[in-house]
Amino acid sequence: MTGTGTTLFDTALGELGKVLARIDESQVDAACAMLAGAGKIAVYGCGREALQVKGFAMRLYHLGLPVSVVGDMTTPPLGEGDVFLVSSGPGETTTVLTLMQVARDAGATVLLLTAEAASSAAKRADFTLLIPAQTMASDQGAAKTSVLPMGSLFEGALFLLFEVMVLKLKDLTGATPEAMRTRHTNME
Repeated sequence: MTGTGTTLFDTALGELGKVLARIDESQVDAACAMLAGAGKIAVYGCGREALQVKGFAMRLYHLGLPVSVVGDMTTPPLGEGDVFLVSSGPGETTTVLTLMQVARDAGATVLLLTAEAASSAAKRADFTLLIPAQTMASDQGAAKTSVLPMGSLFEGALFLLFEVMVLKLKDLTGATPEAMRTRHTNME
């Protein structure tokens, strides 16, 4: 794709690898333990992050965990012992900040995935899992670090992080591939 012998695929994969290598695995383990022990889990993200979060919710359901997606009519109320998992790369999304406060006021634990450790969302979270990747808040000028547009590096890292978390949660919960398959929808 480029004349230098390096393809855009190589570049993008290299960037993703660098981001994932900088994620603190002990934080990933702690987040997984939090999810595995939750009474209920509700998840939320905006835009393309929401697509990644919804995919993760599907896998949490396949694992047998009590998960719902905020905005769905069947989302139960959260309270003590529950976890609100929310993704906000820039950490300043108004909707995210509001929902975080609602969850906290109800007594739920707020688990945030963000690229911005000093953001408003990080200050409100009970636990922050830092994903050090370019987002829409850092995709221009000297802050730009990725060949990928806008927040794509963060969103791609979310996908891979969530897949690794599924593997870790599978071990934590004792879920088998067969049990996961039985929970897959037949309404396709």
